Amino acid sequence: MPLVATALLSAAFASTTHGDDQTLDFGVPAWPGITVKTEIAEQLLNPLGYETRAQEIGLQVIYQGMESGDIDVFLGAWLPAQRDMFTPRKESGLLIDVANNVDGAQMTLAVPTYIYESGIQSFADLAENRDLFNGQILSFGAGSAASEILHDAIDNDAWELGDWRLVDTSEIAMLSAARDAIDREQAVVWVGWTPHWMNLELPMRYLEDPENLFGKNNGESDVLTLLRADYAEANPNITTFFEQFSFTADEQSWMIQAFGQDERALSEVAQEWISNHPERVEAMLADVTNTDGEPAWPIIKAQLTL
Repeated sequence: MPLVATALLSAAFASTTHGDDQTLDFGVPAWPGITVKTEIAEQLLNPLGYETRAQEIGLQVIYQGMESGDIDVFLGAWLPAQRDMFTPRKESGLLIDVANNVDGAQMTLAVPTYIYESGIQSFADLAENRDLFNGQILSFGAGSAASEILHDAIDNDAWELGDWRLVDTSEIAMLSAARDAIDREQAVVWVGWTPHWMNLELPMRYLEDPENLFGKNNGESDVLTLLRADYAEANPNITTFFEQFSFTADEQSWMIQAFGQDERALSEVAQEWISNHPERVEAMLADVTNTDGEPAWPIIKAQLTL
């Protein structure tokens, strides 16, 4: 492992020591949807006797942490966007994917509805309108899978984007810039995805991409739950839980809006979803037990405010 990566891992995990099989370490990038899903998992697993720790770290460090044994669970493996990080570790047997935890996910480039309706509806329309967009695409973080895809596209002059510039900031800054441009009815193109509150609040459309730079079917994505292979083998009860731990795109869009946009307390958002979806929670806990071997659902049901 490169020296820089080793230093990052040492800093990220310096305050933690990996405990027994009743301890789960979650890797959590600074993405609202993954953050809320992780909190929901923690609120369901803690009463069952499991100790959980959520570590907010970068995407590459999460994959490195799963490889080194410092991270057990990751709920945000967007594929195919993260394939370069995921595939070699999957093929080597270091990790397994146990479920697609969001139904209907997609990631690709987005523009305001008024830009789409003006005739810019495909990646193929960008090059001839370069000046309109100031030759720039907004993205949400250096090192993210989406940014890597776009850097490769620019380097390889895909869709004649070779003279474009990728503006990498953060998710909040990217969407703030997109909203500002929309308020002024200016042209802007950014990395969009669903589920996310942007689909609920911004007038936006996704560009068509016949070359499928972000994956087949114009960026159709799976959001996989990853477990370290050795941890999953040693903990079949936890594996069963995460095999059943999934959400609709609309449900996760609500989570992202409530926590990421409305800035409600994380624990409150998770508690509300759990309390409002007892039948979904019961399904997630089917055949799951607490650490003493007792059925999980009656334990959680007793704590719910129905």
